[in-house]
Amino acid sequence: MGGLQISQSSLALPCLECTPLQKDASGLLRLMVVLYKYGISDLKECAFSDLIMYGQYKEDLEAYAKAEARRLKTLQKLRKKEETIRKKELKTYRSASQRRLAGYLTTFWHHTFAKLGEDWVFLAVLGILTSLISFSMDYAIAICLRTRIWLYRDLARHPLLQYMAWIAFPLTLILFSSGFVHIMAPQAIGSGIPEMKTVLRGVVLKEYLTFRTLGPFVHVASIVATLLSKLVTSFKGIYENESRTSEMLAAACAVGVACSFAAPIGGVLFSIEVTSVFFAVRNYYRGFFAACCGAMVWRLLAVWFKDEETITALFKTNFSVDFPFDPQELLAFALIGAFCGFAGALFVWLHRQIVYFNRRHKKMNSFLQRNRFMYPAVITVVISSLTFPLGLGQFMAAELTNHEVMNELFSNITWSGADLEVDDKIIVSHWITPYTNIYINLAIFIIMNFITTTVCATLPVPAGVFIPVFRIGAAFGRLVGECMAAWFPEGIRMGDNIFKILPGGYAVVGAAALSGSATHTVSTSVIVFELTGQMSHILPVIIAVLIANAIAQSLQPSIYDSIIQIKKLPYLPSIISTSSQAHNVYVDDIMVREIVYIWEGATYREIKSILKSNKRLQSFPLVESSESMILLGSVQRMELMRLLERHLGRERRLEEVARRKSVDEDTYKAAQEQQRRMSRFEVIPVAGLARPSSRGSPPPSPTMTPTSPKKSILKHSPLHSPYSTITSSIAHDSRLRAAFEAIFRKALTLQDANPSEKSDNSGPPTPNIPKRVKLPKERVIDMSEEEQIQWEEDQLNVPVDFCKCHIDPAPFQLVERTSLIKVHSLFSMLGLNHAYVTAIGRLVGVVALKELRKAIENMQGGNFVRNPPPNFETTSILNNSYMAAEYPSEPPSEAPSEAPSEVETPSESEEPERNRFVFNFRNIQRTNQTSPV
Repeated sequence: MGGLQISQSSLALPCLECTPLQKDASGLLRLMVVLYKYGISDLKECAFSDLIMYGQYKEDLEAYAKAEARRLKTLQKLRKKEETIRKKELKTYRSASQRRLAGYLTTFWHHTFAKLGEDWVFLAVLGILTSLISFSMDYAIAICLRTRIWLYRDLARHPLLQYMAWIAFPLTLILFSSGFVHIMAPQAIGSGIPEMKTVLRGVVLKEYLTFRTLGPFVHVASIVATLLSKLVTSFKGIYENESRTSEMLAAACAVGVACSFAAPIGGVLFSIEVTSVFFAVRNYYRGFFAACCGAMVWRLLAVWFKDEETITALFKTNFSVDFPFDPQELLAFALIGAFCGFAGALFVWLHRQIVYFNRRHKKMNSFLQRNRFMYPAVITVVISSLTFPLGLGQFMAAELTNHEVMNELFSNITWSGADLEVDDKIIVSHWITPYTNIYINLAIFIIMNFITTTVCATLPVPAGVFIPVFRIGAAFGRLVGECMAAWFPEGIRMGDNIFKILPGGYAVVGAAALSGSATHTVSTSVIVFELTGQMSHILPVIIAVLIANAIAQSLQPSIYDSIIQIKKLPYLPSIISTSSQAHNVYVDDIMVREIVYIWEGATYREIKSILKSNKRLQSFPLVESSESMILLGSVQRMELMRLLERHLGRERRLEEVARRKSVDEDTYKAAQEQQRRMSRFEVIPVAGLARPSSRGSPPPSPTMTPTSPKKSILKHSPLHSPYSTITSSIAHDSRLRAAFEAIFRKALTLQDANPSEKSDNSGPPTPNIPKRVKLPKERVIDMSEEEQIQWEEDQLNVPVDFCKCHIDPAPFQLVERTSLIKVHSLFSMLGLNHAYVTAIGRLVGVVALKELRKAIENMQGGNFVRNPPPNFETTSILNNSYMAAEYPSEPPSEAPSEAPSEVETPSESEEPERNRFVFNFRNIQRTNQTSPV
């Protein structure tokens, strides 16, 4: 036998004393591995000098260990992922004290709050907690703004220090926010409304509604509702219901908006418009009640902290109620609405272009990703420099806070008037300079805030866009109002009456119109009424908002839908036009006929190939057979992965190894009982020299024939199993085991090289204590690489038993003549991601969210093209070819795998059309396209 050979004398104990292995107990173990590795059959021809191959074996062992470590690490990740999913499906175990506490809480709940109404208590707590968090955030922001202005004014004699203080304060906060969000929760970036719009549609965003992703108020309220639901679930299981969770999230969005403006009615309506396509009427009272609780507590906190004298509107106005505006001014209000409609569309378009510009330039994008603080730092420094009060900021009222700016824009005075009081002159002084007047300052304020708001909306920090857009609209309305007051200083004459121009009313109209056009909502009109505390301008506000919405919706999507498109969130756009085209487009025109499916009787090899070829599909339809295509249900991808793991995983393989080993041992024992092992040495009596003995001599041994093979001491048993390890192989040969036991007895007498270093300092060293070699107590018996490949190849040909996995017996189904508008309604109301198309029970196609969204966008853009009808002749030819062809088998993998991997990709040599089936009206063909389910 080729390989390493060691002489028998080399195994003697005296030879071991002169070798380096004496001082290394692990070397003896390596020697055992070497002996077993090379299958030693004779120990006669060489000494320990032939161990030069030992180094080569060590290198091979190191490479094998690295490969095994990588394989185990990948398998550990897969198992950890599956364990995480399994933990989410199962309820966590609670200790006895936790169960006892939950019992007490349940009893207390049933005897107190349950009698008052569970929903009322839950919604009240939701509103109060959200208002507390919202007020705390507002209070902290106000302190930061006042501190910045105080630093600027306190350093009045040092312009350079003023500039440094003006820039350093926001730069520090922005960089901290950017870094903290990047480390803790990147999902918190943005306003939160686009994500909540997606969540309420039924899409689960990973770790979005957790406490670590605190963002703007709508997001905060949704997180509080989620955490409260989990808390109440521990002793009230009704809140585990998915429908109830969705209802509470809808109410939370209303609370978030209400706490931002102290506008409960407008907050509810705004949350419905921006987050829901279909809104359940039963959620109205939940939203209103929670919003009222939140707004009331939010305003009470302002009174308790001496910010307000009593509960009033946030930006209270005192417009004339008798004659708030002249009917002739409605034309000016309509023009404001039209201009705000174009401005809102421009804002959305400019924001999207800035984001796409950063993405298109790959080098700049890569540089900014490597230096994540560079982009927010540069933007913050530039904008802070532009708003510096000694520079361009003097034309923008930079020394005022946001609350002060809104109060002055809504003020019921005419800034261009001649008879101004002292307080009025103080307000006007913020909007004029020695070089400019109020008109130029308002124009600069509008343009600069429009640009800076668009750029700042791209920063990777939690921030909303409603308040900045609302402020820009108020400034534009104020500018128009001041121009009207300058053009008509005496007012507008209507008969014998003269009506004064109120620029503050124009500011209210502009704020509602621009914010409504950017968000595609009408409820902003209600919000401004609650903010100002007056409804005197209800008609101009409604007219301007409607005109602005009509123009903006025809040009651009809302800012929230645009962010959804930018982030590529799975959301379904609304159908703007309900003309006959939407009713004349059917499922047959948009469905995917090339279906990836699984069938009864499919082998594990086919299932594995389908999973590898379609990594993006999360569910697969299960049909009766490829000929009938009768839909039986739907199976999730994770279930198929679990099937493969159970069938080809390590546990199953070890069970097979144990079974084979037990069979081998039973066979070996039976063979030992039938035939005694022949000895290597035999005694042959010589004729004529035999002496009689009084004692009975044993019978002579049979004469050895030349054909009898001589057996070596270390020769392996002919019944050796390839699935046995070193330990099991030694057990089969008693003599080889005895030799190794002698080596171990010698190892037990080895002493420590430095006994004094490891001895106790309190006493003398004890060098005579023998060093013990700890051997592994248990060895795991596994297959070799070749055996594992062969075993996996055999197991992959076994048909799959789908009874061992969870099957959805009733997936959502459509018929071919269902109209597009009905499909849109079903997907929106039920939160579907895909639906199968059947004809008399046969699977003929599939419609996913991607196809539906693409069809709606093409129809609204005038580029809709119907699916071509199937070619029966071509399909029949392909079908005959398919039926005549044999299904190709997958070549054996190069290395054994513990479980099917998601990252595996087929090689270029594999057939690209394998395991992809197309069903077109009872015909099956192969294709390269897949369904985006």
